[in-house]
Amino acid sequence: MEEISLFIHPKDLLYLKQNKWDDNGVPGVIRMDKKKIQADVMYRGSHTRKAKKKSYFIQYVRPSTYKHEKEFHLNAEYFDPSMIRNKLSFYFFEKIGVLAPEARYTFLSINGVPQGIYLRLESVNDDFLKKRQLPKGAIFYAVDGDANFSLYSDLDQTVKKSLTQGYELKYGKEEHFDRLEQFIFFINTASRAQFAQEIKHFLDVEQYLKWLAGVICTQNYDGFVHNYALYLNEKTNLFSILPWDYDATWGIDVHGEAMEHDYVRVEGFNTLTARLIDIPRYKKLYKEILHETISRYFTENELKEVVFAYFEQVRQYIKKDPFYRYPLNQFEEEPSKIFDFIAKRKNFIALHLAF
Repeated sequence: MEEISLFIHPKDLLYLKQNKWDDNGVPGVIRMDKKKIQADVMYRGSHTRKAKKKSYFIQYVRPSTYKHEKEFHLNAEYFDPSMIRNKLSFYFFEKIGVLAPEARYTFLSINGVPQGIYLRLESVNDDFLKKRQLPKGAIFYAVDGDANFSLYSDLDQTVKKSLTQGYELKYGKEEHFDRLEQFIFFINTASRAQFAQEIKHFLDVEQYLKWLAGVICTQNYDGFVHNYALYLNEKTNLFSILPWDYDATWGIDVHGEAMEHDYVRVEGFNTLTARLIDIPRYKKLYKEILHETISRYFTENELKEVVFAYFEQVRQYIKKDPFYRYPLNQFEEEPSKIFDFIAKRKNFIALHLAF
């Protein structure tokens, strides 16, 4: 496990703690790989900002780029008793053909004080595209529940003031918002026949359905209207979708409490999903993708080695994490709980494939 030492002036650290919703951040110095790098440090996330163990967003300042990246995220995984569900989800999405950010475990200290185990996440930005030799374009983050592909707010059920409400442009140009507006307007106004004929001019449909299968298997309840990024490929002018923040998965909710295996229906949620599976050929394709996913990838045999590999990485450091909030015997039971969820969720999906 890599180790990162972060140094922040005590006054700046106090400011950060007293202003946890401030996204401007404070200056700091990162020590890793025997190098010192100046950086801006800020909290990240929503409900995790209220937790004792905070998540961080780090932007390099001097140098502005290190090892082909300009920033990264440190996720506390505070509400996941296993601390592996996020990383396991990204592995799973990659296996089923959906791009996902790289993730690796890091032990963090601040001003010499241990902060515990973190999951270091790659940012989905232009560096992400370059690393994978993907065409330039735009990346939009779904920053809240209004990113539901609808004309109505998921937060207060009123008509949105803007078609792009719920999205933040992470990378690209302001004019790329025009394409996103066209996309959302089309989803909500096209006739059934027009939608069936023309959605392929806006969306990489097969890629979206693979992503949908991944959300359904991992059962990320928030994943349909939040916890994703949209990539607009400038070469094809098509949108594709990527997962983000998948700790509340594999049988637990955002508070780390057990979530029943049948909580999320096979049809999923959000306006785009509903319109796609209303079209017979796309519904057929989705069911084929989902069937292949639960047959080949969403099995204990396929995931067992990976689960235990991640679990052992965390296990070696779990007693050194001062913020780990669960009994150690509960931690030891987590792999079996994940496998139990896989078995039950897989059977549930199989039984409901005839929707």
